[in-house]
Amino acid sequence: MPVPTIDRRALLGSASLALVGTGGAVAPAQAAPDAKAAPEPKAVPPEVTRILARYVVGARYADLPETVRHEGARTFLNWVGVAIGGSHHETLDVAVSALKPFSGPPQAGLFGRTERFDIMNAAFLNGVSSHIFDYDDTHLKTVIHPAGPVASAILAYAEMNPVSGADFLNALVLGVETECRIGNAVYPNHYDVGWHITGTAGVFGAAAATGKLMGLTEQQMVWALGLAASQPVGLRESFGSMNKSFNPGRAASNGLFAAILASKNYTSSDGMIEAKRGWANTIATKQDWREITEGLGTRYEAALNTYKPFACGIVMHPAIDAAVQLRGENHLTADAIERVDMKVHPLVLELTGKTAPRSGLEGKFSIYHAVAVALVEGAGGEKQFSDRAVADPVIAALRARVKPVVDPAIRPEQVEMTVILKDGRAFDRRIEHAIGSVERPMSDAALETKFRDLAEGILPEAQVRRVMDLCWRIGELPNAGDVARAGVQA
Repeated sequence: MPVPTIDRRALLGSASLALVGTGGAVAPAQAAPDAKAAPEPKAVPPEVTRILARYVVGARYADLPETVRHEGARTFLNWVGVAIGGSHHETLDVAVSALKPFSGPPQAGLFGRTERFDIMNAAFLNGVSSHIFDYDDTHLKTVIHPAGPVASAILAYAEMNPVSGADFLNALVLGVETECRIGNAVYPNHYDVGWHITGTAGVFGAAAATGKLMGLTEQQMVWALGLAASQPVGLRESFGSMNKSFNPGRAASNGLFAAILASKNYTSSDGMIEAKRGWANTIATKQDWREITEGLGTRYEAALNTYKPFACGIVMHPAIDAAVQLRGENHLTADAIERVDMKVHPLVLELTGKTAPRSGLEGKFSIYHAVAVALVEGAGGEKQFSDRAVADPVIAALRARVKPVVDPAIRPEQVEMTVILKDGRAFDRRIEHAIGSVERPMSDAALETKFRDLAEGILPEAQVRRVMDLCWRIGELPNAGDVARAGVQA
């Protein structure tokens, strides 16, 4: 279902959003002609942490528009599917083995597995599992993957402390809203210097959503956000390794940790997001407070969430889309292709410039592999970013003939591709918005197909159908924890 158009500049209310000035000193009536004008005083930021906390504490499920509720269910369904899909990857096997000896009581399960952990470790492990394939949801404005930190935290909590599906869905939306708005305020500067924004902003979403389910007071929510601010996690240097999926997992457990401490009145500064030495000013050179405070309750970043049809970094999706289309329309084969020319946004080579990936995880950050495998296999799912695909000699040979060049005129969501054949023919394709974007969203049916593909071989089909049905009906369930219990291996 198409994502609704949202007024991204709707105001919450001028009284609570106005920037507070520093005072009105009047200039002297008779200044010397060559006197330099005094610099304008820097505006004092609004009480961002408190404004956000007040909104989260007071926001009701009944006030969520139906379109936002449905997008929340889509977000949840997609997250459960990718968590099941990643549940038996080597990354999770290693993490489960490492943490099992130190786990507390068996309070919550892991999707697609039999083990149970304490809620801190369960939140971490489901968060890791959901990000292993880089197949999760994406808030395109910030490239945050919103569900991993938030859903991992609150579903673990819901297994131990029963909550209604309506309360759960409300908390999920509020958590996504919190992390994406905070991300908006510092993106792209924060991301450009090397932070993995899913981890650094995701911890706020996990704290806010868990705190909402715990019934925190406004002051306790301020402290929860403050404690979240003290736990930024994730660097882009980790991309292509197991460490990348560590980041949303750790953001989930850190946010849960923050909310639990705050519920017992463990204090923090009241301005940890906006203070001079707070989170935003410390780890970013750009701070746009309006992105956090404007339009709370009327403009929903959660309604702008998108879902990946391809299991890799989002910046490669336009190129994969173009390659799949050209292959299908022209019956292209690898042996007939002389080379593939592309004009791409600078971020494509910055993030995905690995020319010779050695593993499936590295392949997710290789534009050369992504285009080659899409032309050879006509797809870009989890199987196309496996160790098998990366080692395939036909795909590896074609990688060397993929020639991306940076063109500053190309936006991140665009690509221009020309496939040149050995017989001299050439086929062109320009993508403005890839499938899976806000402009070309995946349908509900496509999300179910993706879910089934990910769960194949892990859960039986009847169980997969039951889990999907529970996800779609999450807002109606008496107990949200039923989804977690339904999604584990028997």
